[in-house]
Amino acid sequence: MSISADPCLTLVADIGGTNTRVALASGKLLQESTIRRFRNADYPGLETILREFLDGHANLSCLGTCIAVAGPVANGVATMTNLDWTIDEPTLSRATGAKHVALLNDLQAQGHALGHIAAENLRPVFGQPSTDAQAAKLVIGVGTGFNAAPVHETACGRVVAASECGHVNMPVRSEADLRLARFVETAHGFPGVEDVLSGRGLERLFAFVANEAGTPTERSAADIMAGIDLGDESNLATAAARLFVRILGAEAGNLALTHLPFGGVYLCGGVSRAIAPHLEAMGFEAAFRDKGRFAGFMQNFSVAVIEDDYAALTGCAVYLVQQTA
Repeated sequence: MSISADPCLTLVADIGGTNTRVALASGKLLQESTIRRFRNADYPGLETILREFLDGHANLSCLGTCIAVAGPVANGVATMTNLDWTIDEPTLSRATGAKHVALLNDLQAQGHALGHIAAENLRPVFGQPSTDAQAAKLVIGVGTGFNAAPVHETACGRVVAASECGHVNMPVRSEADLRLARFVETAHGFPGVEDVLSGRGLERLFAFVANEAGTPTERSAADIMAGIDLGDESNLATAAARLFVRILGAEAGNLALTHLPFGGVYLCGGVSRAIAPHLEAMGFEAAFRDKGRFAGFMQNFSVAVIEDDYAALTGCAVYLVQQTA
């Protein structure tokens, strides 16, 4: 039987600010051979993408559809934070013909994927999570934007709470941080976490570091990552990356104290994966644990990086199974 002829298939998608990934799943198992990536700028909306994807799978009958979106979801409607799209459940039903449809925030999807990610796709940063299967967990996404979601196990199944914590105030620990806050708030009048912890956030940090050095200049996030030289302390790219890692550690620590994820903190997203090799050398752990008299308590939390680029798709498949069981 071909994949498209499987009567239990579901359609899952992960919509970021730049790209949309679409795939089929059989139960909780993602069919990786079906994954397609679409550049959002090339399409007027999600419905067009889903129809194009389904055109490649003739006679497919979707049991359900679950879409993860980088933005808030309320009452069956998703509003993209970094993309001018609004998506609702009737649109999903119309585009796919699926009886069961669901919309999740992308970090909720990442949370539902925990426990279904291959061990080789989890990169430890420090610590070991609790062996208690009921212990809370936390996923933190750093990519085009920033967000986080706590993961709780309940008698009724897993619950992953949505948030938009990328839009709270960025952490300020020093006079230099205060200058940074004033520097980045010129973008839209407020120094949010996402303004410093995201792809464009890294670019703003570089601009700030260059400005502080008296050599105002700008550089793309990709060029900044490529320009890191740990042996050159005067390197602006390295200085920007160190600042990024320190703020990321501080904010991850803040979120850990807020949610008490004794089952582990999991970083995900393209920027998390890109910066992962530098977290140890650039002081992520020290910044994470820099909580005054609670510094010792911070040892209760472990941190790992999810290096599975399709974890959100798996999370969508897992969520559909839980909802239709």
